[in-house]
Amino acid sequence: MSSKKKQTPPTLPGLVDTHCHLDYSPMVDDLPATLARAAAAGVTRVVHIGCSRTSMARAVAIAEAERPGLPPVYAVIGVHPHEATTVDDEAIAEITALAASPKVVGIGESGLDYHYNRSPPEVQKEAMDRHLELAERLGKPIILHIRDAHADAMAIIDRRPPSRPGIIHCFTGDPDEARGWLERGFFLSFSGISTFPSAKPLREAARTCPGDRLLLETDAPYLAPVPMRGRKNEPSYVAFTCANLAALRGEDPAALASQAAANAERALGLPAIADIGGREQRPEADSTGG
Repeated sequence: MSSKKKQTPPTLPGLVDTHCHLDYSPMVDDLPATLARAAAAGVTRVVHIGCSRTSMARAVAIAEAERPGLPPVYAVIGVHPHEATTVDDEAIAEITALAASPKVVGIGESGLDYHYNRSPPEVQKEAMDRHLELAERLGKPIILHIRDAHADAMAIIDRRPPSRPGIIHCFTGDPDEARGWLERGFFLSFSGISTFPSAKPLREAARTCPGDRLLLETDAPYLAPVPMRGRKNEPSYVAFTCANLAALRGEDPAALASQAAANAERALGLPAIADIGGREQRPEADSTGG
């Protein structure tokens, strides 16, 4: 795959990459260039995830840095389920303090990952519950990583339903699991996996997801979409995912980019981009409830 000719993403103005990890090489080696390529693909906002005790403060610093003329970066902070054993009172206090930054728009990625089980399932459940309580207390959306654990995760949500919609990042489930999350008020965020022809149940979930509940992400540097599969991912490649899903759904790619961006504003409280030049205004408060 590395011998394939590199392709340029389409330009779809208004795109939002709602989930990426900019502090990985090669992106972090030249963030201005990474963001300039994203802007060329139409990306107007980027959400960077700091999901470990060692990366949360760095995530806020990346989001707060001034980069005139480039897409603004926002942060989500928390502890990944792989590292759930590190979630203690000190971790919760650290997240709370860092979340005071106006650039922090969500709590996570928390959740459950039974595919790798790098932390014991019961520890993951407790960590997810603590993140939910914290997100509720801070009035921020919860961003969840769920893999091979949808039933248990939904049970936790049913015991502690958030008062504002959360996000299932990099959704990889089937249509039935998608319906379960939609019924619980969540947004579904689709990554490059949704462009893989072999991911048939996931692609059916993406095809049938209501337009007002669909988000787009890269999860860069992971999960590069077709036709860049096998390469390191980056925010500009969200345009490939948008174009692929638009074809799958029988929609115009620019319209899907615009709808997904509006959804990101509602889900994360992101500033609306009044024009491609980057002038911002605060959106009205989300009135969708939970």
